[in-house]
Amino acid sequence: MPEIYGMLLEDAEAFTRFDPAAESVEEVILCYPGFFSIAVYRLAHELYKLKVPVLPRVMCEYAHSITGVDIHPGARIGHPFFIDHGTGTVIGETTIIGNNVKIYQGVTLGALFVQKGMAKKKRHPTIEDDVIIYARSTILGGETVIGHNTVIGGNVWLTESVLPHSVVYQKSQVSVRDSKDIKGQINWII
Repeated sequence: MPEIYGMLLEDAEAFTRFDPAAESVEEVILCYPGFFSIAVYRLAHELYKLKVPVLPRVMCEYAHSITGVDIHPGARIGHPFFIDHGTGTVIGETTIIGNNVKIYQGVTLGALFVQKGMAKKKRHPTIEDDVIIYARSTILGGETVIGHNTVIGGNVWLTESVLPHSVVYQKSQVSVRDSKDIKGQINWII
């Protein structure tokens, strides 16, 4: 338990460093759903390693129902670990996450194939140290490795490995124009 306590303090301190809205470690511990989900995961993971049946999953599903963050107790997550906002985040059972990783809302670290025969195989990605994964990105597959010191931009879909020190982003175009330039009435049909 002292080791888990130490990791959780590091996690809470990471929230205060990375989130400008966080005013204290106490606030993070009491108010942040990302921290709550990590805290429950860290306790459940220890029980999972001891092969305690069902209880680790019950704990993580409880945290999931409260926070919207779904972390399987079998995932291996380094520290400090930071989940900002968190809602919609999914971290699969065989995911490996290194130290000093930051994840934003809606990130999925999942499997490419969901077959019962793969139950004990590595099916989720590996995220190395010092990686940032921005909102709504999806990284799939047990052979997918995101190299250290990489930034994954928002809304990225990855099923292949990325070298260390990379920046991965989706290029899209958003157009803004003055409505005065549009001739006639806009009739939006929903």
